Amino acid sequence: MEISNDSGIKKPKRLTSVVWNHFERVRKADVCYAVCVHCNKKLSGSSNSGTTHLRNHLIRCLKRSNFDVSQLLAAKRRKKDTAVSVANLSYDEGQAKEEYIKPTIIKFEPEHKKDEIINFGGRKFDQEKSRLDLAHMIILHGYPLNMVEHVGFKVFVKNLQPLFEFMPNSGIEVSCMEIYMKEKQKVYNMINKSHGRINLSIEMWSSVESCSYLCIAAHYIDEGWTLQKKILNFVTLDPSHTEDLLPEVIIKCLNEWDIDCKLFALTLDDFSIDGDITLRIKQQISEKRSFINTRQLLDIRSAGHLLSSMVQDATEALHEVIEKIRDSIRYIRSSQVVQGKFNEIAQQAGINSQKALFLDFPAQWKSTYLMLETAVEYKTVFALFQEQDSSYSSAISDEEWEWATSVTGYLKLIVEITNVFSGNRFPTANIYFPEICDIHIQLIDWCRSSDNFISSLAMKMKGRFDKYWGKCSTALAVAAILDPRFKMKLVEYYYSQIYGSTALDRIKEVSGVIKELFNAYSICSTMVDQGSTLPGISLPSSSYDARDRLKGFDKFLHETSQSQSMASDLDKYLEEPIFPRNSDFNILNWWRVHMPRYPILSMMARDILGTPMSTMAPELAFGIGGRVLDPARAALNPDTRQALICTHDWLQNESGDLNQSSSHFALPLLIDSN
Repeated sequence: MEISNDSGIKKPKRLTSVVWNHFERVRKADVCYAVCVHCNKKLSGSSNSGTTHLRNHLIRCLKRSNFDVSQLLAAKRRKKDTAVSVANLSYDEGQAKEEYIKPTIIKFEPEHKKDEIINFGGRKFDQEKSRLDLAHMIILHGYPLNMVEHVGFKVFVKNLQPLFEFMPNSGIEVSCMEIYMKEKQKVYNMINKSHGRINLSIEMWSSVESCSYLCIAAHYIDEGWTLQKKILNFVTLDPSHTEDLLPEVIIKCLNEWDIDCKLFALTLDDFSIDGDITLRIKQQISEKRSFINTRQLLDIRSAGHLLSSMVQDATEALHEVIEKIRDSIRYIRSSQVVQGKFNEIAQQAGINSQKALFLDFPAQWKSTYLMLETAVEYKTVFALFQEQDSSYSSAISDEEWEWATSVTGYLKLIVEITNVFSGNRFPTANIYFPEICDIHIQLIDWCRSSDNFISSLAMKMKGRFDKYWGKCSTALAVAAILDPRFKMKLVEYYYSQIYGSTALDRIKEVSGVIKELFNAYSICSTMVDQGSTLPGISLPSSSYDARDRLKGFDKFLHETSQSQSMASDLDKYLEEPIFPRNSDFNILNWWRVHMPRYPILSMMARDILGTPMSTMAPELAFGIGGRVLDPARAALNPDTRQALICTHDWLQNESGDLNQSSSHFALPLLIDSN
């Protein structure tokens, strides 16, 4: 039986060439056309014609359309069909949409010819934009400026884009300064448009060359009730700079950013700095804003640095015992035989701890605490081990173990509190009061110890703490009162434990301060309503017809009723029930929602809750020492250094990347286990 070849249906041939991404195949009668999607030109689309003439037209067509032919790739790939989306990254949000590279789907077909074109949807190469993108990358990620002169970088870029023109180190520095000035204007506008007041934090940095720097940052809560932080200046201090010149540096920064009249609080990282510095700043500022007295410019010292200094007191006092513990751990881990003997004694003594002995990394005090905590669990094993190993020479007495146990308890509390402070990159001021009060209560108890070593250490720590408490306790308490979950009740709870019989007087002092501060805000709002231009206040002012005969009556009514209505704003808040405590409570969102109910108090809450109660960055919370500038940044001239550090801060916050680059400071990250 014969089978005819015409009996089957012939399927159309699949278009496998990527050239057909740019042509539409149209059949009219028995003739096939290939219509270019770019210029609508008709070419032969017959399967017998091939695709060479289509590729040749595509190249000419793309040239006429100003596409960059250098970005079209010729390739031969043997892969399964894969869709790849190519997206454009741009740092300039102000560019027109048509300047962006449009995402294009690319299909890698199994049998490509060498001269076939893959279109990435690219536009004409822009040297200027590429130069700024490179500068953005260097700033955002903290790369050294001289990376543009590295051979590996040049080879990579040249292969990626042959048209890119390299620039010297000085050229990329100019580009970075250009971006800095542009971003600085944006930050300036943002800060000065804010209706709330500005808080400043002052942090000292250093470098390996023993140079000193002053990092000045603004903290404020914006109109969306989001806590913001912006580094304003990074000042290189001359060796001749003394504390007497610090007020001049700070005031110069305030004037440069036009926020001297908006300053609400000043937070210094070193609580031992003489208070005359802030007093001089207060005096100069009060000359421009006489409506608020100098008492209401809050003088804050960093809680994080307080905890760090207390840890330093504890570890220094226990230094000899800590060294003995380190030597003991080194000896036990010196060989498998010694380690085995120690483990055997631990089993016989009934020690079932799952923790293994390890050496600390002294630059990270938390690792020292963890080493002590583990060693204390094995203290009975160390005593038995001493009796069975004559070569063990770092014996620790029972008294020394008692000291280590007590100090470990101190450090445990500080670790827990530090975790609270460092758990949020920009914590609001209300979280500090209960934690600091817990330390205060514990210090009072530690000072009562019958052991002279423990009591003397506790007294030294408490002396340092009392100096901090004397400056900051009122501000801490006021911030806690503005937490609707606590209000005055939390102050009453802690002050009764701290002050005993004199607690009532202390509570009245705090109550008086918050009322005085509220009255100052009430006066500000009144002056705004009367047409006075006061920065930081956003209350709407009333407009009257010039011929309104009762305009005077409106003013009289406002003046006679304002104090009563404003007082009820604070009283109403304090008298209403406390908001239930829960883990997902957002205090800024609460105040945003309740702003219409408490118009004046919410403005005060915005300024107080935005006050930085600590200047220590979360990643440095457990470190010994402060910020250390990396050598690459330290080698730059002061203006370029300031531009790179400030712009890095602005760009990383704008991009949502809140993980600090490690390029600006040195952090010990590893624990020595040898």
